[in-house]
Amino acid sequence: MQIHPLITDSATLADLVARLAQSPYVAVDTEFMRENTYWPDLCLIQIADEHEAAAIDPKAKGLDLTPLLDLLVNNEDVLKIFHAGGQDLEIVYNLTGKTPHPLFDTQVAAMALGMGEQVGYSNLIESMLGIKLDKGARFTDWGRRPLDKRQIDYAIGDVTHLSAIFPKMLNRLRKTGRGQWLDQEMERLGDPRNYENLPEQAWMRIRVPSRKADVLGRLKALAAWREREAQAKNLPRGRLVKDETLADIAAHPPKTQADLSRVRGLSPSWASNDIGGRLIGAIEAATPLPDEDMPAREDRKPGLGKEGALIADLLKLLLKIRSRESDVAPRLIARSDELEAIAAGQREGLALLDGWRYDLFGKDAIALVEGRMAFSVRRGKLVMSEVTPE
Repeated sequence: MQIHPLITDSATLADLVARLAQSPYVAVDTEFMRENTYWPDLCLIQIADEHEAAAIDPKAKGLDLTPLLDLLVNNEDVLKIFHAGGQDLEIVYNLTGKTPHPLFDTQVAAMALGMGEQVGYSNLIESMLGIKLDKGARFTDWGRRPLDKRQIDYAIGDVTHLSAIFPKMLNRLRKTGRGQWLDQEMERLGDPRNYENLPEQAWMRIRVPSRKADVLGRLKALAAWREREAQAKNLPRGRLVKDETLADIAAHPPKTQADLSRVRGLSPSWASNDIGGRLIGAIEAATPLPDEDMPAREDRKPGLGKEGALIADLLKLLLKIRSRESDVAPRLIARSDELEAIAAGQREGLALLDGWRYDLFGKDAIALVEGRMAFSVRRGKLVMSEVTPE
């Protein structure tokens, strides 16, 4: 494989992308920093196909990333391969408002091949290629310039190895007939809505015990205010105001800006500065949360009770059995909250009751709950058997 020098100019990048656009697939990875910022600071982009690979410096002066971004989000003929690509997709979404498509994530594929629930990149490469990776540059400062050869070699290795394992994984998926299983997962992973940072929805990520409409209305207004402030200042939202402080202010709102000096978690200077004034403005503008926006009640075991909780435990045991038999990671088949929903009587809107998941597990889960199947032990092994309900 040809490894190019670090790309820092637009002409070289455009030439590379023109060649990669003729490939059936490209492996993609990014290096970024986000410890001190709201937006991920993109520091390096790596890309490879079967024949060539390169690292691209997005911080290079005058570099036009448009051809590369167009390849990622607008070229439907080239499959984009990532490993655990959620944060990479977020970066592309922030730059374009779109996500790469079509998409293949090797971590998700590994679950379908029985390689574990969240297999790490280095473990996957060692398992499939027999290569033990040097992790020495993993936590390097990618924002520092110039990047040294070790950093670049480490970064490019991520995509050269991905491009090598993809055909192997695809071949195994075809042999097992599980390739189509992943289509829904890849579409879900690539859904642009996953990567939106809408201020009006930020309150949903904050836990607050109250279900009072006025408290939740203030929380919504305060969370949206914080999100806009953090985006504008490019600061982590928690560094601006922590979640628990917002929740406390929503429940016990200060009457005046001067009162902010007594709020735990806020700087006393907010009692007189502009940002404190904007916080008070958000409180004053808040309105009670409408009934239709009220969050659903969250019980530990939704509607289960003691017997239902035991049924959910039996479903988890069934999931382990079906996972072992099919050699598919349990997490890819069903989540714990879905099992609890089945035990509580829910039958609509659950992924495990659709498609391959239903065939592999869902139909037996329903049969177990409805008393048409039971556990038994045969020759020292736990198995499921059909029974006739009384």
